[in-house]
Amino acid sequence: MCPHNDIRQPLRDDMPDYAIFWEWLSFAARWTHVITAIAWIGSSFYFIALDLGLRKTPSLPKLAHGEEWQVHGGGFYHIQKYLVAPEFLPEHLTWFKWESYATWLSGFCLLIIVYYVGADLYLIDRHVLDIPNWGAIALSAGSIVLGWVLYDTLCKSKIGNSTFGLMLVLFVILTAMAWIYTQLFTGRAAMLHMGIFTATIMTANVALIIIPNQTIVVRDLKAGRVPDAKYGKIAKQRSLHNNYLTLPVIFFMLSSHYPLAFATEWNWVIASLIFLEGALIRHWFNSKHARKGNPHWVWLAVVTIFIAIAWLSSAPKLGDAKEPLPNSTAAVYMASPHFTEVANAVAGRCSMCHAATPSWDGVYEAPKNVHLDSEVAIANHAREIALQAGYSHAMPPGNVTEITPEERALIVAWFREGSGK
Repeated sequence: MCPHNDIRQPLRDDMPDYAIFWEWLSFAARWTHVITAIAWIGSSFYFIALDLGLRKTPSLPKLAHGEEWQVHGGGFYHIQKYLVAPEFLPEHLTWFKWESYATWLSGFCLLIIVYYVGADLYLIDRHVLDIPNWGAIALSAGSIVLGWVLYDTLCKSKIGNSTFGLMLVLFVILTAMAWIYTQLFTGRAAMLHMGIFTATIMTANVALIIIPNQTIVVRDLKAGRVPDAKYGKIAKQRSLHNNYLTLPVIFFMLSSHYPLAFATEWNWVIASLIFLEGALIRHWFNSKHARKGNPHWVWLAVVTIFIAIAWLSSAPKLGDAKEPLPNSTAAVYMASPHFTEVANAVAGRCSMCHAATPSWDGVYEAPKNVHLDSEVAIANHAREIALQAGYSHAMPPGNVTEITPEERALIVAWFREGSGK
């Protein structure tokens, strides 16, 4: 605990290691997640484009399905595809799987670091559902597993024989889940869960269907048996599903930075429209790569949907008429002898942007939907305030509200006192 007369000391001398470590752990997980996602999505897009662009030529080897010539990086590449397998298996075979696994693992780590550890603030909205942290975490993890079970069951049913029928039923399920998530979690967490719900389906496709099927084919070849073509057909179907789900997942990854997407009463409708928009964009690219024309109508539909999303985002914001409820540690921070001074500083330096109705010119929504316009809200966000405006000078941006070094030191002292560091 910091004595009152020490609050003007240099900030770095009394920095709590756990808070800084946790922030950097979150950053490292996010960085890893972005890097691996780029690798996975890049390879996925490339192979779908390659597959759709294959040509049949008289010079194709026996059993080859098609070929493609490409130029890149000063060299030429000649690629041939076999639907089942070539007559012989080369010694070196490159597998594309770790990009997918690493993306999901890093994303799940980020879910734990941000939403499970910070469940009080980021996962649970007690105005929506007042449940203990462990209950919210159990609902989160259970729903993620449920998504894969439902999807995989559909794929293996008669519906799975119809690509359009399967995608239609999957769209209904995804829309229903978007609504259900908004009845369980914060708007921000609901959007994020739509991303991991979908990404889990995609990674499970790789880990439980695509790679095992390819492994069976390789094993048959090594044993001198002719592989069954059904394994390649199933793997291709799942790969195509992943291709159409990719763009919505990217949107949900980014959505936590944009409260216009997640902090409105129609956020679940926005989520469902994003699936339509993403599928349409992929349809245009896939049609071009397959040399099946240029469906210009797609872009008219995409723009129309985007306008609809923007209009829906202007609907009443979630929580506008609700007083924030204190989280499990808010009372400790509010009991601090420094709290009144901190609350006054935050109200004078931060609340013009971080409010239900921001008064700062050009700011329509509170950044990340973080409201600091009440004492309870300030106490709820003690850690974030300390990291953003105490230990660092990230907030206010460019110090536009001219927060003083003394106020920053006061915020640090208040946070350390409340956290017992």
